[in-house]
Amino acid sequence: MTILLASQRLRLYERNELDDVLQTMARQAASLLPPAHAALIGIKRRGEPLAQRLRQHIAHQTGQPELPLYPLEVKRYADDLQVLHPFTQLTENPLLAKLDLANTTLLVVDDVLFEGHSLLRTCAYLAQLGARRVYTAVLVDRHICRQPIRADIVGVHLQVAAADVVECNVPPFEQDFCIEVVRHGAAR
Repeated sequence: MTILLASQRLRLYERNELDDVLQTMARQAASLLPPAHAALIGIKRRGEPLAQRLRQHIAHQTGQPELPLYPLEVKRYADDLQVLHPFTQLTENPLLAKLDLANTTLLVVDDVLFEGHSLLRTCAYLAQLGARRVYTAVLVDRHICRQPIRADIVGVHLQVAAADVVECNVPPFEQDFCIEVVRHGAAR
């Protein structure tokens, strides 16, 4: 007889802890981004509001105006890590084509670096548009990336089971700003 154990949700980081994490990430970003000719790329869904928070921290720390932010819709997985598209889908942002990307340093922001498909597709797209300096930042790196990409700035390093789902809850999509891990029940 097989018994399936229930899923378990564990909260790893609360709002105040994540604010400290974003402060540290902002310091790292400020050291990479020139005060002029820099922009943030927020991967939708949760990368965009994370980029908004990050740019506020950068502006506060540097005393400079907030950097421009360009959302980019990139999709491969559902929130439960189910593959939605065999190839990573990217919806172009026409505003990016109007930038002088050869002379603009970009910081791509996403919530979780899982297998690396979204970051790789985004960086390839930006390179195709003529970007020469692209950095990446993720709130969580799971350290199971299978693509030739890495995050230059990582907020939290997590090593959890491959079947576990790391959920970055980011307002306005969720009420609480937190990181949770959902451990799926195992069959016995």
